[in-house]
Amino acid sequence: MPRTSLITYGNVRKSFPGPAGAATAVDDVSFEIAAGEFLAIVGGSGSGKTTLLRLTNRLIEADGGTIRIGDEDVAGLDPVALRRRIGNVFQNGALFPHMTVAANIGITPRLLDTPASEIAARVDELLDLVQLDRKAYRERLPDELSGGQRQRVGVARALAARPEIVLMDEPFGALDPLTRDALGTDYRALHDQLALTTVMITHDITEALLLADRVAVMRGGRLVEVGTPAELAASREPYVAELMTTPRRQAARLAALLPESGAA
Repeated sequence: MPRTSLITYGNVRKSFPGPAGAATAVDDVSFEIAAGEFLAIVGGSGSGKTTLLRLTNRLIEADGGTIRIGDEDVAGLDPVALRRRIGNVFQNGALFPHMTVAANIGITPRLLDTPASEIAARVDELLDLVQLDRKAYRERLPDELSGGQRQRVGVARALAARPEIVLMDEPFGALDPLTRDALGTDYRALHDQLALTTVMITHDITEALLLADRVAVMRGGRLVEVGTPAELAASREPYVAELMTTPRRQAARLAALLPESGAA
């Protein structure tokens, strides 16, 4: 059964001034993200993927087109209120260094005037959810945490106000491969458990294919293609086909290097 669209981009455009004139970052982008979907946006540097994410919660303003959440045009919403109802996860966690883990997680509920007792209970609930021992980590400062632990706290903070939508900008890119794989798998499980709608920016096409329901490919500010991993694998679009060579090459090399399970 088709799911209802939650985020809709309609002919979205954004340019930035430069020494040689305006540089187009997002060029007439249109597509929809369904409620409950995990969508990854991939593309090289300068493809427009991060700009599109920042337009979604009005960290920057679009030059044209519309972005809708449900039946609301975000241009008509208070930007601060909009950002507080959307969870955000950044590379390296982006935690406030002078605040404890508990204070970092509870900051959005506190800004929303949630009672202190409810915030405390929510912090404990979220620490359990992201698999951090509440007694061991509640009062720690960010510089006392590993990279993976900081990112788990970043995920908990993004979920603190019970958002429907979570935006993730290269959330696992700075982590070692084992931690990156574990956190990606754990977040995907949380996405499903909490019925979230997730939009994730990543440079890593393999990560996008493994985690997302659909992948949007951007290049030069334009949306090249959006589809499921299987649909992208069958694509005849030259840039998409080029992107897909990396996971295919990796899979072939691993198959040649690693013995089959159960082999002598």
